[in-house]
Amino acid sequence: MKTDEPICPLCDRAIPKEARQSLHHLIPRLRGGKGGPTVRLHQICHNEIHATLSEAELARDFNTVEALKIHPRLAGFIAWVRKRPPAFHSKTPGGRRAWKTR
Repeated sequence: MKTDEPICPLCDRAIPKEARQSLHHLIPRLRGGKGGPTVRLHQICHNEIHATLSEAELARDFNTVEALKIHPRLAGFIAWVRKRPPAFHSKTPGGRRAWKTR
């Protein structure tokens, strides 16, 4: 792994230049996060966050990387994706998944 590659804070894998990547607003822009903190993620990690949680859930309960990592569904995804190469990408199946956080 090159030391100049950023690290995805969700899955802790390097983000090589050729990997699909994006910025995630920890508080969604439409929920008051415009201009707020962002983190660079693999696109697959970002897609999984938004397929799992609503904007309201992200703003209210999952507005830190630590909170995202302990969500049961995301924790399972992280364990799975960590076994993949750093530039791995696949389509996130379906739309938002029904998951009860409470």
